[in-house]
Parts: sequence; structure tokens; C-alpha cells
Amino acid sequence: MNEFELRELIFSGESSVLEFKRDGVHTDSIAKEMSAFLNFDGGQILLGVEDDGTITGLSRTPKEAEEWVMDIARDNLQPRIIPHWRTIRLEGEKYVGIIRLSDDSPEKPHKAKRGNSWVTFIRAGKTSREATREQEGRLYQAPQILCYDIKSVPGATLSSLDLVRIKNYFDVIRSRESPDITDEASWLRILTSMDFLTEEGGNTLSTVASLLLFGKKPNRQLPQAGITATVFSGTRKSYNIIDEERIRGPLVSIIDSDERVLEKGVIDRAQEFIARNVGTEAYLDGARRIRRDALPADAIRESIVNAVAHRDYMFYSTDIEVSLYEDRLEVISPGKLPNGVTVEKMREGRRVPRNAFLTEILKDYRYIEHLGMGVPDIVIRSMRTHNGTAPDLIEDDDRFTVRLWKSSPSSENADTDI
Repeated sequence: MNEFELRELIFSGESSVLEFKRDGVHTDSIAKEMSAFLNFDGGQILLGVEDDGTITGLSRTPKEAEEWVMDIARDNLQPRIIPHWRTIRLEGEKYVGIIRLSDDSPEKPHKAKRGNSWVTFIRAGKTSREATREQEGRLYQAPQILCYDIKSVPGATLSSLDLVRIKNYFDVIRSRESPDITDEASWLRILTSMDFLTEEGGNTLSTVASLLLFGKKPNRQLPQAGITATVFSGTRKSYNIIDEERIRGPLVSIIDSDERVLEKGVIDRAQEFIARNVGTEAYLDGARRIRRDALPADAIRESIVNAVAHRDYMFYSTDIEVSLYEDRLEVISPGKLPNGVTVEKMREGRRVPRNAFLTEILKDYRYIEHLGMGVPDIVIRSMRTHNGTAPDLIEDDDRFTVRLWKSSPSSENADTDI
């Protein structure tokens, strides 16, 4: 970058990837901007430029300014970094320092020191702000440092889990002999070694995944652990509700050795709710009039399972929504798609589980067959075979929607924000 290019950059003004700072601002201010750029798409801080673009220049020598910036990157950021630094001399003996931050850090999130605390910042337009709990969780997921489903849940211990259901998992699903229900010491050892429990601060706590799968009352600690299922009378949400159920409890069912369901979990209860409300439709097969369910059971099941397995559990107090309308079924998962996944990649079977541990246990139960292929091989193919429609897969703000049509959507619905 030369002087002309620098002046052009300053003239363009601050943006999501460009910040102006007067030399001599508090170290916390520089650390905050560094953290935000590192956690976003990268960016540059121009040191010696006022907010309005006035060039005041460095108030110290370029060498002193560089040492100051490097000290901030070492002492006021976690993890530490070494930013790219350079200075450009302008007419009038003024220098502008350029701090360039990359977007490809494998150690996200980067925290900045603020007083005695360490805070995660993100970039939002022209400003940097403190990340929410959900945003910080997604930063951990991005470089695959931490999967949220194996984090500990404060206050949830072995007593929060249904050992009858866990023993059923080992004895029947895994065909593995397990201890007696009363042998707490053995269960603590086994479940800790398998990441169902985790040691933290001298306590043995349940992980998010184990509480979702086997918790006695998972909503006590995880308000987001559930499905709200609703049947509406028309084609839009209204107060005229035909049936509604807030489905709570452990995700998985208790199954006997003959694969009979003895006690349904959330997944099976949600599918049962839709099955009793979906209704039937008639079609002609030659001269015969045939009746069938309005939607195929395997597409319904796969949509529910995908929502449970891949939703963003960092969104607190937000259920999965399963809504049945006169013309369609919608399954809405809180959170955006996992990092690197797009709707187009989903249609091709892209395999990037957000909750890897949870997904593995659901595979043991055969709720999930081949990771990533449920959408193309089951949902899309089943809907085409059933009624010739294609499911809508929609990422919108902080939610992802799978929409299954009972028949080809009318042009009115197709052009309307449903």
C-alpha cells in the first residue's frame, strides 16, 4: 500500500473491515478492535486517524508505536497473536500505522482484556460489540475447538440422568453388559470415560448431550431441550389451533430386545403427534381409489431427527417448532446452518454435524443412518416419490426451516411470505 492507496482507503470511511483510531487511545480500545476483527472476517486498524477521517498521525515514533501494538497483542489478547504491522509516511512528516488482522485464525474466539475481565468481541457493521453467548458458542464451533454438546451443564449431575434409560442403551442398543442401577460408582466411571459425564472444578457433571438424550427432566437445566408441535386449521399461523403439544423429556425411547418401543422419547413422540394429525389424501391408481397419508412418514421422521441432531443448542429457551398446516409441514430449527454448510451442499449430502457426540448416539439408535445423506436420500427422494414435490430448505436469520408440501404449492403461496 502506498500513500495514494492509503488516502483512498481513509476517504472510503470506516466499515466492517476498517477501523480508525487516534494514537494514544486506551489499550483496551485497541484490544477490543483486534478481537472483533480476528473473530469476524479480519480487517485493518489505522492508527493515527480520527473517526471522521482526519489524519492526525502517530504521536510517537513508528518503532515505539509498533512495540506498543505488539505489547497489546501479547498482553491484552487471549490467545496471543502477532499482527501484521507497517507504517506509511505522508506529506507533512505524519505517519499512519496499519494493524492488519487475519480472518483465518485457528484459535477463535479471541478475547480482549477489559479491566480485570476477558471479553469476546465481534464486528457488526462499523462497530465492535460484545458477543452474545450464542455467537461466542459458534466461534468455538468454527475451528472445531469445542463441540457444545460435550460441554458440562451446571447443576446437572448423575442424579439428573435416567439410569434405566442409560442401562437400556448399553444392554439393548449397544448389546453390552452394564452395571446394576444401584452401582453408582461403576456408572460414574463408565459415563465419565465415555464423555456422558465430565469432571469440572472438582464436580462430576452431565454433558449437554447426555442430558438431552437421557435426562429425567432436561428442561430444568436446558430450557431449549424440546419440541413445540402445533396443528393450525389453515395455511398460516393463527389462534385457531386444532392440536398442540409441548414435547419434553429425553430424546430417545426405551426399546426391548425385539425392538418394541416400551417408552417413547421426544423424537418418537413428535413423529406420533404428526402421524395422528397429518390426515390422508386420495388418488387414483387405474380404476382404484387409493388413500394414503398426506405426507410420507420417512420424510417427516428424517426432518424431525435432523432438527434434533443439528440444531444450535446455544439458543436458550427456543424450542424446535414442528407446525402442521392445511397444505404443509414445517420443521424449524433454531440457529443457522453449521459452519461451511449451505442449502446447496445439504442437497448434495454435505456431512458437517454440529453436535457430533449427540449425532453418534442417535446413530446407535438408528435414528440416523448415513450421516449427511438424510436430506437427499430420504427427504427429497421420498417427497418426489410421494407426490412429486420438492421440499423447501430455507436458512433465514437465525433459524433453518424444512418445509414439506402436501401437494404442489399454489402460485399464491409460492409468491407470499408464509
